[in-house]
Amino acid sequence: MHKWPGLLAGIALFILIQAVNPFGVDHRAVQVLSVAALMITWWIAEALPMPVVALVPLVLFPLLKVSTTKEVAASYGDPSIFLFMGGFMLGLAIEKWNLHKRIALAIVNITGTSGDRIILGFILATGLLSMWLSNTATTMMMYPIAASVIHVVKENHNGNARLDNFALAIMLAIAYAANFGGIATIVGTPPNVALKGIIRETYDYTIGFADWMVIGTPIALLLLLSLHFVMTRLLYPSGLQSDAGTREHIRSEMAKLGPLSAQEKSVLVIFLCAAFLWMTGELINLSGFIKVDDTMIAMAAALALFICPAGKAHPGKKILEWSDTTKMAWGILLLFGGGIALASALQKAGLIQQLGQWVAGFSGSGFMLVLMITVVSLFISEVMSNIAQVVVFTPVVCGIADALGMNPLLLAIPMTLAASCASMMPMGTPPNAIVFASGYIRFNQMVRTGFVMNIIAVILITLFSWYIVPLLMAMSQ
Repeated sequence: MHKWPGLLAGIALFILIQAVNPFGVDHRAVQVLSVAALMITWWIAEALPMPVVALVPLVLFPLLKVSTTKEVAASYGDPSIFLFMGGFMLGLAIEKWNLHKRIALAIVNITGTSGDRIILGFILATGLLSMWLSNTATTMMMYPIAASVIHVVKENHNGNARLDNFALAIMLAIAYAANFGGIATIVGTPPNVALKGIIRETYDYTIGFADWMVIGTPIALLLLLSLHFVMTRLLYPSGLQSDAGTREHIRSEMAKLGPLSAQEKSVLVIFLCAAFLWMTGELINLSGFIKVDDTMIAMAAALALFICPAGKAHPGKKILEWSDTTKMAWGILLLFGGGIALASALQKAGLIQQLGQWVAGFSGSGFMLVLMITVVSLFISEVMSNIAQVVVFTPVVCGIADALGMNPLLLAIPMTLAASCASMMPMGTPPNAIVFASGYIRFNQMVRTGFVMNIIAVILITLFSWYIVPLLMAMSQ
């Protein structure tokens, strides 16, 4: 019964926007806004399972003549969905053959068994990887390792620490560190690449790799350190202390595992090949012989798992069997597809461009303009693909800058940085969706933690972009 208020609130908002048109937009935009209000309300209120809400566009967009069924359904077959699928299958194989336990024990042995130190280790490792890999690929690699670290700590800890806080913090930290780490380099996340391309085409100016690192790396490091403080001190202190007994038990568990089994070796080789290709994909593409992307690599790895034999001890079996996929988070794939469908409709209805123009008129020029663009960019990216957002928003902010006689990068850079920091919604970024599937995180916990991180990101990006970026740009010229 407690779900009914949320259901009715979403329907009421849908009808109200249809009837009143509070923002004075055209007919198609009203239809999209009303559906967006309905879906977001149901997501926040948890009125229905989140993957079920993600199916709403398949019904309402064709019914309201926003898009055809074929156009909407294409969002649920987006390449990023299959990237998820391949990554999830890699995670299943790592877990099935206990490779995750071996890696987790090794990490805890290095970092120590203090909760704060383990979380810091994961934040720094994830952030460093995400500078060079896609944030999705990074999270795919770190997620099963984190899950097994949580399991190992729970099995071996004897104190009265808040292990629920530890599990929640480590999962959220991986997602957010993957998002923030990608900011540091031009290839770390697709929005950075999109900005570089648009600026080159529009102004015949190339943002160099080193030029971006000078700006991106300091802000990424500040965000990662802030993340550790928020997770371990502000929101989710675990009180998990290092103790000699746990350390000794970890070492004995590592000894019990013995040498790598044939199955573990097979999974590890496939996993490392995928990681290597994710890291070197751009270099391979530059050769001109073949073109690869993250989705192709993830699905190739998944296929290899189903092809590779499980060894003599398991005759006729493969490393991964189809029955293993019953454990996969299929609902997350639907959830992300629904987010893509909603984002596409918002973009095609012209609502993003209108929002950009409204921001410019409302905030004037100078510091307030940078602040407003950062706020709008970050919170819009909670419901819209950040790459699509940057493609749509960059011409808008560049036009505003040209009209005000400003360097367009002074607005485009904070807009792009903010687009990679969405932390509140599971569908905000792929890493958010991956860790949400872990089962350790409730929707309201992600919203609460994400809101805190969003506010910190807005403050840091705005101050950095207004006071520091102009100095760095002047030094690089």
